[in-house]
Amino acid sequence: MTTPITQELLDDHGLERRHSRSSGSDSLRKVDPTNAGAEVRVSDPEKGTHHSAAALNDEEDVSALTRFYRRFRPFVLAALAAVILGWWVSSIVLKATRHRWIVQTIWAWFFLAVIAFRFIPSTVVSRPVAAVWMPCVQTPFFKLPYAVRLTMGWLALLGIVFGSAFGFPLFGNTGYGDRAISVLGLFVFQFFFWATSKHRSHIPWPTVIVGLFTQQAIAMFVLKSGAGFSIFKWIAFLAADFLQQALAGAEFFFDAETITKHWFFVNTLSSIIFFIAFVQMMYYLGVMQWLIQGFAWFFFKIMNVSGAEAVVAAASPFIGQGESACLVKPYVDYMTESELHLTMTSGFSTIAGSVLSAYIGLGVPPQNLVTASVMSIPASIAISKMRIPEMDEPVTRGHVTVDRGDAAKNKPANALHAFSKGALFGLIVAGQILTNVLTVVSLVATINGLLTWIGRGFGFHALTLQLILRYVFYPVTFFIGVPRNEILRVAELLATKLVANEFVGYLDLQAIMASENPLSARAYTIASYALCGFANLGSLGIQIGVLSALAPSRARIIARIAGSAMVCGFIS
Repeated sequence: MTTPITQELLDDHGLERRHSRSSGSDSLRKVDPTNAGAEVRVSDPEKGTHHSAAALNDEEDVSALTRFYRRFRPFVLAALAAVILGWWVSSIVLKATRHRWIVQTIWAWFFLAVIAFRFIPSTVVSRPVAAVWMPCVQTPFFKLPYAVRLTMGWLALLGIVFGSAFGFPLFGNTGYGDRAISVLGLFVFQFFFWATSKHRSHIPWPTVIVGLFTQQAIAMFVLKSGAGFSIFKWIAFLAADFLQQALAGAEFFFDAETITKHWFFVNTLSSIIFFIAFVQMMYYLGVMQWLIQGFAWFFFKIMNVSGAEAVVAAASPFIGQGESACLVKPYVDYMTESELHLTMTSGFSTIAGSVLSAYIGLGVPPQNLVTASVMSIPASIAISKMRIPEMDEPVTRGHVTVDRGDAAKNKPANALHAFSKGALFGLIVAGQILTNVLTVVSLVATINGLLTWIGRGFGFHALTLQLILRYVFYPVTFFIGVPRNEILRVAELLATKLVANEFVGYLDLQAIMASENPLSARAYTIASYALCGFANLGSLGIQIGVLSALAPSRARIIARIAGSAMVCGFIS
């Protein structure tokens, strides 16, 4: 049901809410006020489809190859399935590739299943599962009193936390005392967010419990099991190997000797431009929308967040803090305060795929980067909902919708055109990274020079911004379990991340590990995870700028809660 206030907001922006009696859900339709009855975009949340008036009449604008595919799609997909099946059979028979049969089988049958479900209704699988799940699990569980269900959730969370901390043998320089401090820190941080919550009585505890439980489950699967570690390590090295292909283009402009020097300007920025171009091509083909929508549906189901929140949180590790909000561009102006806070928190807590190669190039283990970002998705949701719980009814409550991107007039002509446009956008992003890193590092050096000059008047000969903030971050570093003799060194890295950015933090970490007194294995692992995120002062400006541009009417709220979101993203 649409309230008068909500309807007024919809009317002001030319949106019309339509209610489906059969499904009981709403959808939004944008109407062109200059042409009555002319529908610009239609979103069907149940089917996940989006059509526009221009899209219905663009047959003459598409290429001959696209028209051929649309006409003979069943035959094209059948031929593609036959090729994939033949490749799979050949790869597990040939001696040279037989040892990779598990990975090859997973990939081959995944794509075969995707092709098959283009023709087979998903209800073939969902209905039998629902027939068992609903009466045997869901219905009996929700018949229990809320207090009983909440107690079961807390016990499960405590069990996985203490089990992961004390149920596995020690290794390296880790002791049970260090693990106990980490567990204590988890409770201290959650108490801090509860104590500073804007509406403590409205905290959605099931969402918080599921988010923290999911984070711990991911951590245990990756760090405590050989299979999980191998899978994520394989994914990480696959990503690293893919990004390495950009160096072929860099070598064309420079030379092989320059590439081996691992210059940030050459290696890192080349990989970023190539990756963003590739992602934009995947958007044109619909792959990224499909992937993100799958993640969003999962988090919507298990954590009961709105569709817009689920899309942004799931997309942040893939495309970054600003671009992820663009996926739900039609809904940003109608987001509640809690939704906007979560949108920014998820962006601050993760990294973007476009800078993954940069961190890997700085020597950070790829599996640490991948797992840190995946773990931060449920963690950011849980923390954000504790800090600013939902008090209103989100427009996208009950369905997941992904905006398909450019309008028809800006839509690429084909995949190659999308790749080319993505490369130009990648050049802009690379330029922003280059200029931000250069100017922020220089600004920090200027401030440190001024502090050093002032400090000498008090007898301090090495007073810097990082030196001051490392004592501020001392309690945080202590509670995340860093060995006590290395707390100040790691705290200074966290201070560098906040003041400058994670690039500079990882550069300093790389310099420490190359010195005569490197960090211990435990401190290095914790530092590599803690630095993995966009929670810094520069990103604060980016978040405010992007969201304010997407939702001008919410600019004051965005500016007011941005600092809180940065802190939540930093801690998550």
